[in-house]
Amino acid sequence: MSKELTWHQAIQKVLAEAGTPMYYGDISDRIVADNLRRKLGATPAATVVAQIAASIKHDGDKSPYVRVSKGTYALKGGAGVAVPADVPVEKHDEEAAAEAEEQYAIVAAFGMFWRRESVDWARSPKLLGKQQSGATAVDFSGQRGIYLLYDGREVIYVGRTTDRPLGTRLFEHTADRLSARWDRFSWFGLLPVSAAGTLRAMPASFESAKLGPALEAILVEALEPRQNRKRGDDLAAVEYVQVEDPEIRKRRAKALIDRL
Repeated sequence: MSKELTWHQAIQKVLAEAGTPMYYGDISDRIVADNLRRKLGATPAATVVAQIAASIKHDGDKSPYVRVSKGTYALKGGAGVAVPADVPVEKHDEEAAAEAEEQYAIVAAFGMFWRRESVDWARSPKLLGKQQSGATAVDFSGQRGIYLLYDGREVIYVGRTTDRPLGTRLFEHTADRLSARWDRFSWFGLLPVSAAGTLRAMPASFESAKLGPALEAILVEALEPRQNRKRGDDLAAVEYVQVEDPEIRKRRAKALIDRL
């Protein structure tokens, strides 16, 4: 690809080729899969919805996008694809919609079943994760929120970390009474992630109406109850996939060289 597309060019290309409304996370996935952008930042899905919401808010009728439902968008007729006739266009306040669809509703980010062995444990370990392939890795060691420890797939401990960073609390569990009992962990963080990959400040307050859905989503996501037919999709955050600490790879390579 000789020239990198802008975010808007990439979004419109994906929507035009799809010919149907798409969820913003799926738009982001397609941009990555089709290599439409090389520079993705740390929060590509959040960037996609922010670009679309800003266009709808500021450009009004001139915006090429239309919001079909929560988090789902299409191109207007004349901009490449018409919204299918059987899909109702949602009437709403655009500013309120953009705010509601931010990644930072209650839980700003989460990671599921991260491997203990992929972290170089120290008092301030790096807890590295990416939203998707090509995105900038984020260090969540300074995150605050709720975490779970697993022995295999069984939850053996649930904790919260508000006064100390997540990385510090997990490090302490490598040397306390639980040290030999857990091999994986999940976490649900309250600190938003910037596009540059840094953790932002804790929001000053949370809307009470969002607390119930967020708590339900955390429980569904973490415990995977058999009778729940869907994941915790009220969790507005994007999941982060674990990235192994580079120091572990270096030690593994050195050990291999020493053996040879």
